[in-house]
Amino acid sequence: MFSRKARYVLITALTALLTLSSYILGKATSPALLLLSAVLFLSLMIIDHQSKTVLYSQVTALAFFHWCSHLNWCQLLYFILIVLEIRSRRDIKYTLSITVGYSLLYTSIRLTYLPWTEYNLLVSIYDLIGFILVVFVIQYLLASETEKKRLQKWNNFLTNHDPLTGLLNYDGYINAVNDLVENKKASFVLLLLDFQDFKSINKESISSGNEILTKISIILRTYFSNAAAISRYAGDRFALAIPVTGDALREVREILESRSLGYEITYSMAMFPEESSSSQQIISLAEDRLFQNKRVLWLKREEELFRNEKLKMVGELAAGMAHEIRNPLTTLKGFIDLSKSQSYNIKPWVDIISNEITRMNELTAEFLQFSRPHMSNMKPETISGCLDRVKYLTESQTLSKGHSIRIHSLDDTILVMMDRDKIVQVLINLVRNALEAMDEPGHIYIQVKRTDTIFTVIELQDTGRGIPEDELPKIFDPFYTTKEEGTGLGLSICYKIIQDHGGMLSVKSIVNEGTLFTITLPVLAQPLEKKPSPV
Repeated sequence: MFSRKARYVLITALTALLTLSSYILGKATSPALLLLSAVLFLSLMIIDHQSKTVLYSQVTALAFFHWCSHLNWCQLLYFILIVLEIRSRRDIKYTLSITVGYSLLYTSIRLTYLPWTEYNLLVSIYDLIGFILVVFVIQYLLASETEKKRLQKWNNFLTNHDPLTGLLNYDGYINAVNDLVENKKASFVLLLLDFQDFKSINKESISSGNEILTKISIILRTYFSNAAAISRYAGDRFALAIPVTGDALREVREILESRSLGYEITYSMAMFPEESSSSQQIISLAEDRLFQNKRVLWLKREEELFRNEKLKMVGELAAGMAHEIRNPLTTLKGFIDLSKSQSYNIKPWVDIISNEITRMNELTAEFLQFSRPHMSNMKPETISGCLDRVKYLTESQTLSKGHSIRIHSLDDTILVMMDRDKIVQVLINLVRNALEAMDEPGHIYIQVKRTDTIFTVIELQDTGRGIPEDELPKIFDPFYTTKEEGTGLGLSICYKIIQDHGGMLSVKSIVNEGTLFTITLPVLAQPLEKKPSPV
């Protein structure tokens, strides 16, 4: 743009001014030659061609015009020619040689109409120095302007592009969609991609994550080379605007569902103008569909995780059950083998064999109860009613061992949706465990309190020997027990019953001081009205 303006405006004006000045001052050798040289020079300068022939013709025409005008002011035209020739070159040697050449040409023409005095010869030397200084200043200014344009171009690029991948950023993505929507003739599909397993494959560092994102951008450019716009935004999410031509949609689905990209992807698509009429509408539609697809995938993963956990638990239960049943079976087999030497007389071991069979039955029954703790009679019940039942069933055993049980309920109107027999079973189991944990006469404290409008808490505390800290995390595991005659399923059943009621069972213990079991259960919103006591 600068060179065109220089040719048509600046050079024309300077040439006309120099021609007029030379004529007015009477410097021209011949007015006709002066006019002819001016027209010739301007004609050659209008030609926008960079061939050597045209360049030499322009320089020759300038020298001829300079000689005809007899004016040193033509020096400005030499400067313009030098700038036009070196504007795209940054070679210092080339610039210096061109500058010296034009300076010598200018000096040679100048000395044809001036006397060869010492002054004019010294001026020629200063003209050469002036040429060099002026040209290098001009080149510096040109270089600064070029760098400024380059930085501005890069800044404009960063405004709409992601510096890591070179793809459009979010702003660029929005602008691209707006441009496509404004072009009503263009039909396209907006494709959003979310790389679900990006975090799992990016475990090392930020640099490795950047490498993965860069690789993904290259893959997208390769597979979707016809895309009108490709953008990376929100970290590991990408957006593509793909023209709808032929089987474009079918090809897109085949690429994504065949895992050709090498990563697990959740995607959504929205069509324009079939499904939307504005850029905001198509973007919102695609984002909503992507969210729903991600939610479906998350639910599937959670279901799969839950299924795997169930299978793992079943495996652990089966292994524990096999181990627990094998012990009494081994005992039975041993006594049967021993009876061979006694003419198959098993009378001495009948009681032991019977006890082992009973143990297997109990173990099997508890295992079935753990596997299917049926909540068959769920209805609103009061916690105080359950505690009265527990005290009635355990009081004789408690007193016979020299212990005491104290129950304190802060609110007798607390209602819980429960299977009353199951909750009573849990409390009786915890009370019996507390009795077995107290070697000397001790106390069992049961307290009911309401923490807020949603939950009620039952705390059962004993003054027994306590549970070591390293054993606390294991006590609810199936088949874990420290009792010689225990099955290890009692607390596991309690935990599952409370869990099936929407509650939580937790434990705290201090060795030689006692253990505290805490049951948290959801309460009903409407409390039970207390009946007036009969007079």
